[in-house]
Amino acid sequence: MMMNDATLRKIDLNLLLAFSVLMQERNVSRAAERLLLGQPGLSAALRRLREALDDELFVRVGRGLQPTPRALSIAPAIEDALSGIERAIRPQAEFDPASWQGEFRIGMCDNLESAFFGPLAARLLQLSPGARLIGIASDKRDAARRLDEGVFDFSVAMHDEPASWHIRAPLFEQVSICIYDEAQLGLKAPLSLNDFANVAHVTVSFEGNTSTGIDMALNRTGDVRQVVATVPRFSALPMVLKAMPAIATVPESIGRCMAQLHGLMLCEPPLSLPSDPVTMLYRRVDQTDGRARWFRRLFIDVANEALDASGCCVSIPRAAA
Repeated sequence: MMMNDATLRKIDLNLLLAFSVLMQERNVSRAAERLLLGQPGLSAALRRLREALDDELFVRVGRGLQPTPRALSIAPAIEDALSGIERAIRPQAEFDPASWQGEFRIGMCDNLESAFFGPLAARLLQLSPGARLIGIASDKRDAARRLDEGVFDFSVAMHDEPASWHIRAPLFEQVSICIYDEAQLGLKAPLSLNDFANVAHVTVSFEGNTSTGIDMALNRTGDVRQVVATVPRFSALPMVLKAMPAIATVPESIGRCMAQLHGLMLCEPPLSLPSDPVTMLYRRVDQTDGRARWFRRLFIDVANEALDASGCCVSIPRAAA
């Protein structure tokens, strides 16, 4: 006979657990001790279960209990249900990167990619040789949408205010630095504001924009700069600077990488420029996932080491993952 909804609502997990322990112990005192209940509490639970199922379930025989045919018939299904619940709520096994095989996917804009992707790939090869790292070109305009589409595990960029189902964790404040070829430009650091305003400038813009926050800062001092070229990607910038007497103002993390790789000169900007908050964006449902959390923490460890090795005076709190 099908059990109606009213009957099902009377049966909760505690009653099923009490039934299971009674089936195993066949003794009220021992069952109550295992359940950390007093005998009156267990007797009350058994009474509720008997009423709900309209069956005695257990009959006292001597000092023990004998299950009824109904109890014997439902016991296997109740054991299976309790075992399934136990498996479902059991703590997740620790993620093992050494044995895992699959992809880790990260979204980054190209300046951060230049600074962190290589060290991240190298560390991943050491710790998880069966894994593959996939870098996805991304910026704050499409990061949230592509994250929801499963394009990458997390994004590292300057993100806007996140949706309620995303987590935006602060990583570090990205400051600007000037970079140029000393042989081409003929100037030594530090640059004066007059030097900075009067040399040719190269900017980086995916959309081809030439005006940036630098122009706003110069306007406050009454100065104007001349932008002679704009490239769509940071990767093109070093060759441009090696070819002409010009200067670029870039994020410090990639500027220091460029200087080391291409023998370029770095110097602090001669005026105050705002910093950009670099953040990590990931899905709230991935917050406690073992694999995703391990990958986020790995990125933070690698990025901290890369920032320190390049000479950047910033660090990322590991709690961001």
